[in-house]
Amino acid sequence: MSEEKEKPQGLNIELSEEIAEGVYANLAIITHSSSEFILDFIRIMPGVPKGKVKSRIVMTPEHAKKLQRALADNISKYEANNGTIKEADQMAAIPLNFGGPATQA
Repeated sequence: MSEEKEKPQGLNIELSEEIAEGVYANLAIITHSSSEFILDFIRIMPGVPKGKVKSRIVMTPEHAKKLQRALADNISKYEANNGTIKEADQMAAIPLNFGGPATQA
């Protein structure tokens, strides 16, 4: 009798059309407690004084660590193909008027 080799099981992931469109965010805020990490993805628009949280992801510290590694790996691969990603000074990157007209009181 021959032994059958087990084939690796793939993970079946469903992606709805709505989710596949994605959500644009140009700011992320990360907070944590002893049991979870919370990632808020925010969209700030020109001339609008208030940003809006477009998506919130809550995960365990273990999964946050895995996300950190996966993101670092993907950034390294991206930069190997496309060159170093340039970073602007954080405060200069998000001006309070976001390029729109200055507000007045």
